[in-house]
Amino acid sequence: MLIGYARISRGDHQDLASQLATLTAAGCETIHREEASGARSDRRELARAITALAPGDVLVVWKLDRLSRSLSDLLLTLKRIDDAGAGFRSLTEAIDTTTAPGRLMAQMLGALAEFEREMIRERTRHGLAHARQAGRQIGRRPSLTGEQRAKIIAEIEAGTGSTASMATLFRVSKATVKRVMQRHRQVAETT
Repeated sequence: MLIGYARISRGDHQDLASQLATLTAAGCETIHREEASGARSDRRELARAITALAPGDVLVVWKLDRLSRSLSDLLLTLKRIDDAGAGFRSLTEAIDTTTAPGRLMAQMLGALAEFEREMIRERTRHGLAHARQAGRQIGRRPSLTGEQRAKIIAEIEAGTGSTASMATLFRVSKATVKRVMQRHRQVAETT
C-alpha cells in the first residue's frame, strides 16, 4: 500500500494542493497532511504515517525535503520506515528505498542537502560578522533611544514616574521599562 505524506512549513503561505494531487496521481491510498517546519523532529502526522506502515508498504513524498531537512533526521526517519518493514519513495528525486540503488541515492542526496544548508549557515555567519565589523545594527532595532532610556531612569529614580506611566508614555511594555531600570542598576553596581 502506498501511504503519502504532504507537508508545508507553518506560516509560509504555501498550499498543499499540488503535493496532494501528485501523491494521489502516484497511487497513494492514504495521505497524511501536515503544516510544520521540516527542521522539527516532532511532526505528529509524520509519526502517524510511519506508525501506520505495515510490512511491504511504501511511504511516498512529493520531494525529499518534505520528509526531512537534515541528514541525521533523514537517516533516523528512513531507519524507522525500514524497521516497520516498509520502503520510502520520493517522487521528485526518483528515490525508491525498496531498491539498493535507491537506498544509496537517498543517503547521497541527504548528505548533499545537509552540505548545502551548512554552506548557507556559514555564509550567513560570515555576512553577520562583516555587518557587525562595519558597525551595522544586527537584529531587532531597540524600541527606545538612549535619550528615552535616560528619561525613564531619571523619572523613576526621582519618583515622578512609574513603570506603567513610562511604558505608556513611550509606547513600550512594562517589561521593557523594567529591563531599562535593571540594566541601569547593574551598571551602577559595577562602577
